[in-house]
Amino acid sequence: MNLFSRLKRLGGAACKNSATLPVTAAAETPVDSTEVFKTIAEDKLLGSKPTPEIVDMVQEEKITVADGADEQMLGSGGPDEKLAGRDEVKFIKGDHQNGDAKIDIGHVNGKAAFTGMSKEELMKYANDPFWVRLRWIFFVGFWVIWAAMLVGAIMIIIGAPKCAAPQPLPWYKRGPHAKFAGIEAAKPDDVETAKKIHATGAIYELPAALTYSVSQPEVEQQIKKLVAQYQASDVKVILDLTPNYVGKESKLVQDALENKEKRAAFVWVSGRSVPPTNWLKVGGNRSAWEQLDDSYVLSQFQDGYYDLKMNSSIIRNEFGGVLRHLVELGVQGFRLKNTKFFVLSDSLEDEVISAVPKDLNLGPSEYGFYDHKQTTFLSGLGDVLYEYLSIVKNASADAFLSVAEDIVQPEVYQLSEVAGANGIDLPMYGNFVKVLSKSKPEKSLFKNLENTLLQAGNGSWLQWNFRDVYVDTPHDPSALALFLSMLPGVPVVSVDAIEYQNVTEKTYKHIEQLRHSASYMHGELKLYEADPLVAFSRQRIKSGNPGYFVIFNPTDSPQSSNITNAHDLPDKMTVSVFSENFNNYEEGDKVTPLGKVSLGDLKVAPQSAIILTYVPVKTE
Repeated sequence: MNLFSRLKRLGGAACKNSATLPVTAAAETPVDSTEVFKTIAEDKLLGSKPTPEIVDMVQEEKITVADGADEQMLGSGGPDEKLAGRDEVKFIKGDHQNGDAKIDIGHVNGKAAFTGMSKEELMKYANDPFWVRLRWIFFVGFWVIWAAMLVGAIMIIIGAPKCAAPQPLPWYKRGPHAKFAGIEAAKPDDVETAKKIHATGAIYELPAALTYSVSQPEVEQQIKKLVAQYQASDVKVILDLTPNYVGKESKLVQDALENKEKRAAFVWVSGRSVPPTNWLKVGGNRSAWEQLDDSYVLSQFQDGYYDLKMNSSIIRNEFGGVLRHLVELGVQGFRLKNTKFFVLSDSLEDEVISAVPKDLNLGPSEYGFYDHKQTTFLSGLGDVLYEYLSIVKNASADAFLSVAEDIVQPEVYQLSEVAGANGIDLPMYGNFVKVLSKSKPEKSLFKNLENTLLQAGNGSWLQWNFRDVYVDTPHDPSALALFLSMLPGVPVVSVDAIEYQNVTEKTYKHIEQLRHSASYMHGELKLYEADPLVAFSRQRIKSGNPGYFVIFNPTDSPQSSNITNAHDLPDKMTVSVFSENFNNYEEGDKVTPLGKVSLGDLKVAPQSAIILTYVPVKTE
């Protein structure tokens, strides 16, 4: 039942002048009931004044409507749509002739719902000074804040630190290093010799007897002269030191003879009539114990020279003072010899027979017959070396400390509390240089190189000792120099070796340029199987830097570059540099610098190397 039918039911204009209109919330279930209305006001005569009269109609509280009309008017009758409380409906009669009427619905309790302000009410405040001023404040404030945020954003962009460019490698990692003889043989021409290979360091050996005598005027003057010799160049002076034993006449031994507390610097055993252990001299067949007065003192090296315990506080202070003084004199690098003997056993137990002797013909009186676990590679060696490294770094941040020999057991040189970290700067490990320079390698070059880098520790920057190259190697020395120089590490070139004498300055200049590139200094190394070839890439992840692809052919015939797993390499590459013999073979491909080659079709000349550049391929 709609509203107009309800009005008609109330009598219209011909019957009653007033009626009561029921208003209820829709019931959820229709209920049969009788609607009861009561008259609130009676209408006047039809001929009276046209002044509208109001008829209030209120539904009795106990009456419900079951005809569905209220449900149509009020909605679906859900709980959210029910009218709260009681509603008051006012029927206002208007013009009788055209039947106009108004209906006003409100709460009986007088609490009207909030409906906001009308346009007419709002317009009364449009020109009010207070609101005009407030609107202007908000308007100006909005744009001021917006402008401030814009300026702030610009200032942040301008003032924010830019991404710093990767730092170049320190000088001792850039290399190569030129290896000379002892400091007593140094001469002014050595500077030009070092410049031929574009060296960043020149290595000289300080005699073992002078290690703890660097403060003596004659030794100090000799070192100063050597440093001054290289002062006008970019070459730094590096010294090879032997700090693990001293002579009988040294101050350390004399102090130990006078003061028993000073004997803690040595392996000093008193009250014995026979040698304490079966330890032998290094490489010899005689006892390593020497009798000094009424005691036995360990002497594994030369007669009259006694081993030092490099982990004792006495030697730490003494040798630390030597390193600091040499840095003050201008020495910027140190390579230590005999490091595997730096920590010695305090238990004084006999050496055990080696499970894998170097020579089966050796007997119990031979040094190689034993495993030497009491005198070499003892636990804590890496921590001891790190203490000396810290002394050097505190004296000069640009200086370094390393070793002069193969470390053999890389894990012993690592720190005990920092996994994978070495106690030295530039380890020397493995026999890859020897294997590479053989005419017919017994093992896979790929596997040997992979194992060398893996065992040395990821991220290790090795010393590649060019002196290990066989004198009778069939390979072009320039090919070996190019290949080894692009591996992570620093080449150490002995000036009297084949790698210096038979490689031109032009090749070493190319090596210097390649090693100074971002792709080499900060790029990743990736090895590729290409048997019998050996190949690797140096590529930096950041875009804009070319990658380098290095190939070496150890065979005596041209080989196709059948690289496996080369999905990240483009087929077309640019020639950067190649070994000096590369174009000397008729069977091989002839290449030119900056020329384009197809990796799949390239034939690498025998016993030669080539370095290609390429734009890295983006892989999903």
